[in-house]
Amino acid sequence: MPDQSDRLTHLDDAGRAQIVDVTDKAVTSREATAASCVRMNRETLGAIMDGAMPKGDVLAVARIAGIQSAKKCADLIPLCHPLPLSSVKVDLTPDTDLPGIRIEATCKVTGQTGVEMEALTAASVAALTLYDMCKAIDRGMTIEKTQLMNKSGGASGEWRREHSN
Repeated sequence: MPDQSDRLTHLDDAGRAQIVDVTDKAVTSREATAASCVRMNRETLGAIMDGAMPKGDVLAVARIAGIQSAKKCADLIPLCHPLPLSSVKVDLTPDTDLPGIRIEATCKVTGQTGVEMEALTAASVAALTLYDMCKAIDRGMTIEKTQLMNKSGGASGEWRREHSN
């Protein structure tokens, strides 16, 4: 039998799925940032930047969708703990070189477990919302490079991606 450090935390001794017991974990400040991007036609990006999209303010709606999804992460991802988020920030930056929109989502909590999944969910749902709001004029968009950029807090401390894919 593998030692305790090799055991998957979401499985009990019988191999059944379980939520991780965080009762004895220290309450610390935790933060995580995730990123994603939506690549699109230059004309689509231009319409977003000009405020000329038929569905309205695409960036505002995607930002709200990202924030809302971080708050609902435990409802979407099995075995995630519901967290009392203290901050969710979603930045959407037009990038003419891509061309497309770069997304960065940062979540904060003071608690017993991290917020990586909340940040990744926020970035992902913001990207999906951008796709939804723009698909009528550009079905060829791609969602790319969804990844954790950094995290802090908890027993494992700081982690930072050295190179973005």
